[in-house]
Amino acid sequence: MSISAPSAFLLNVTGQIDAGRFFGGDNLHLSYLFTYGQDWEYVWGLEECISQIARRSDDSRQVFVWNFPIDITLKSTNPFGWPQIIISIYGTDVFGNVVIRGYTACHVPITPGTHTRRLTTFVPESASMVQKLISWLIGRRPEFVDPKLITQGKGREVTRVRSQGEVTVTFNVMMKDFMKFGYDCGGSGKTPYLAATSQPQKNITMPRAGQSDA
Repeated sequence: MSISAPSAFLLNVTGQIDAGRFFGGDNLHLSYLFTYGQDWEYVWGLEECISQIARRSDDSRQVFVWNFPIDITLKSTNPFGWPQIIISIYGTDVFGNVVIRGYTACHVPITPGTHTRRLTTFVPESASMVQKLISWLIGRRPEFVDPKLITQGKGREVTRVRSQGEVTVTFNVMMKDFMKFGYDCGGSGKTPYLAATSQPQKNITMPRAGQSDA
């Protein structure tokens, strides 16, 4: 009795969005969204979700603690378009309007195991001082219509942003059947990228992880 070959490899990502530091404001909440290439397919879990509200800690750290879980499983036959997580942080201004406090994004780590990423957040800036003053008066600060823009190169060159704070995220990555498709995903102490094995060569382009382990 022959065992059929797998039709796709699986990527399971769990973990949590731990905490963040932000300049000004209080009572912040966040939303996250996973985005990936057209060769990937959702299997199980939550592709997007909104967290509870967190208050700034009273100690010297002055952090917002969410410990908000993430859990998603995806499958594909091609690592191109490797999944990314987009995080948007929101809070209220002095007028009680909900405004964006920061955006950030990063690729899911490309080796199995536990990984911690410290991500810098940013917010869009108005094109002029007049627009900045008007947006402050009416409580409509600049924000992206589609947060997925921050994971794309197209249009980014005309976007003005400024640094706003940072968020720490912990990923627990599990991979299944990558070797059967000719990809060596490595592991702790091994090559930190997908490399072709001795099986038939596959031409792939993997994203570089711009953030280092904390």
